Amino acid sequence: MSTLNADPNCIFCKIIAGQIPSRKVYEDDDVFAFHDIHPWAPVHFLIIPKRHIPSMAQVGAADQALLGKIMMLVPQLALEQGCEPYPQGGYRLVTNTGEQGGQEVHHLHFHVMGGPRPWLRG
Repeated sequence: MSTLNADPNCIFCKIIAGQIPSRKVYEDDDVFAFHDIHPWAPVHFLIIPKRHIPSMAQVGAADQALLGKIMMLVPQLALEQGCEPYPQGGYRLVTNTGEQGGQEVHHLHFHVMGGPRPWLRG
C-alpha cells in the first residue's frame, strides 16, 4: 500500500501495513479483511479497502469497482468464516458513517456478523 493512500494515525492503516497484528481473513491488492477484536456475534470480521477512505460519505464514482468487489467478497468470506448458507443461515452487513452513525474508526469498513443467535449485540 502506498503511503500516499494511508493515514499514519489510522489504526486500520496500521493493521494493513502490519504494524498492528490482526487475525487476517482475506487480503488482495485492494481489500483487507480481519476478525473484529471485540466480536458481537460468533462470526464477526471487518472488510476494509486498503486505500484510506474515511467513510461512506467520502466515496465517489471512482470507488464503484472497489465497493462492488467488497460486496462480492462478503457472501464468500461469510461462508468461509462459518456463517450458514441462506436462507436459514445468513449474516448482517453493517457500515457506520460519521459520529452520529456510530463510526468509531474513520476508515471505511464493513462489519460482517453471523452465526447462531442470540448475539452479544447487533
